[in-house]
Parts: sequence; C-alpha cells; structure tokens
Amino acid sequence: MATYLDFENRIATIQQDAESAKAKGDSHAVEILQKELEKEVQKTFGSLNDYQKLQLARHPDRPYALDYIRLILEESYEIHGDRTFRDDPAIICYLGKIDGKKAIVIGEQKGRGTKNKLKRNFGMPNPEGYRKALRAVKLAEKFDIPVLMLIDTPGAYPGLGAEERGQSEAIARNLFELSSIKVPLVSVVIGEGGSGGALAIGVADRLAMMRYSVFSVISPEGCSAILWNDPTKVEQATKALKITPNDLLEHKLVDDVLDEPLIGAHRDKAAAAQIVKSYFLKSVKEIRELSLDQMLQQRYEKLVGVGAFSE
Repeated sequence: MATYLDFENRIATIQQDAESAKAKGDSHAVEILQKELEKEVQKTFGSLNDYQKLQLARHPDRPYALDYIRLILEESYEIHGDRTFRDDPAIICYLGKIDGKKAIVIGEQKGRGTKNKLKRNFGMPNPEGYRKALRAVKLAEKFDIPVLMLIDTPGAYPGLGAEERGQSEAIARNLFELSSIKVPLVSVVIGEGGSGGALAIGVADRLAMMRYSVFSVISPEGCSAILWNDPTKVEQATKALKITPNDLLEHKLVDDVLDEPLIGAHRDKAAAAQIVKSYFLKSVKEIRELSLDQMLQQRYEKLVGVGAFSE
C-alpha cells in the first residue's frame, strides 16, 4: 500500500477517487479526475520547501539502490565481502551491464520492513562496507570498467564495533583512493546523503543529485539539537544547512541535478531509474573522451575546489 506524506493528502484523495471511478467504469469521471490530479501535482510539488524535500528524500516508498540496480543492470552478479572481516549488507556491489556495456554499481541500501532494515542496518555502513566498495572499485580499475555509485544513507554507523574496526580510517581511505582511480566514476545521491557515510562513495568525476534528495554534513535533527538544543527546530535547521540540490549546485558542490518525475521517484520508479541510467551513460561517454591525465586532473581540481572562497 502506498504511503502519503501530509502535503500529499489531497493527491491521495484524488487518486483514490479516480480508482473508484475506474472500477465503476465511469470514463468521464476518470478523465476529469486525471486532469485535476495533474493540476494538484503541479501545485503541490511546484512549491515545496526544503523540509518537504527532506521528507521526500526519506520517503519509505522511495526507490533504494537495489531497486535501481534491478531496473538498469543486466546480467548482474553481486560482489560480497571485504576479504578482511565480513560482508556488510548496508553496501551492495554488483557487476553487470548497462545497455550492453560493462559496469559496476555500488549502492547504500536501507532496506524495507523491520527484518530488512535490521539486516541492512538502516543503510548505515560499517567500515567493512566501505572496504568492500573500495575492493569493487579496484576490480573495476583492473578491468577498465566504469563505476556508478548510488548514495543513500543517514550516515556511517557510529557503533563501538565500527569504531574499533577503523570507521574513520575506512572512510578516509576511500576518499584518498577514489581520487586517483583510473576509470570513470559517477555518483548519484538518490535519497539521503549523510556526512562521511555519503562522502565515502561520493568522490567521483561526476556527482549528481536527484531532484528530491539531500546531501549534508549532519542531519537536520542533529543540527537543531546541537545549535539550539531544541529538536523541534528541524525545519529551521533544514533551511539553514542548505542541503537541497539547487543550493548545492549553486555552491558548486555538485555537478548536476537530475529531474526525477515531478511527483517523485517513489511514484514512478521505472522513470527515475531511466534518468539515472541515461545520466550515467552520458557522463561515462564524456569522461571517456578525456585522456587519463585530463580525467584525473579534472577530478583533482574539482576536489580541491570544494570550499574555495574569496574575500
């Protein structure tokens, strides 16, 4: 059953009325309701505030990494384990083909339902997850295969075991290693990009965000608790953090914003997957036109340009 957010209630009502009219065979009513639905979608989603976009980024029906992989990757084969400690289900790595061309897709997977959420640790990777991702990228480099990385995590897991096994070192190692990998790297924030947990698979030649995604150094809840000692100021914190795609694009922290369906990727997963697929193929084609030295130099300049300012 579909889940609707508070500001989607009117849309839910119209859709339910349309389904009832369709069941009764009233084609005239269906046509009228469909037009009304289109107007309501334009009205509702054309004026979303930052907090509403955050809610959409966390929407329980939003497609996760595994949904995208199943929709765009052919002949897929999962890569398991970091060859050091264990296999971390919060990060998934697949080898396969996109439009007949070899690709490796790495994603952070949140999981649906209590059982899967616990299995995937709510999309919060342990250090072995980041080491598995790096192993997959090294494999891609060995066989000259481009990599697509799908970011969707509230953050790296902050548990005691994760810290004991070197969480910060694993993230830092990925930042260091990915900066010089000799194959095209494309990252897309498909939902929630939280702190270092997102950055660990966010170093790329192209970094894009879906229309209703967020990318932040801290969650708005954490920010409101630290700055104002008041967890109720989440909306204010969301606005102050500038974590939505257009703000980040304006500050040149991301390269592109992908126009997922206006009503949201959670209502049209196939269309959202096609948008990610097209962006990946287009980006790889552009990157392949560069020499290896040019590719690495551009990636380096992009990284050192983050946070640059003038007085």
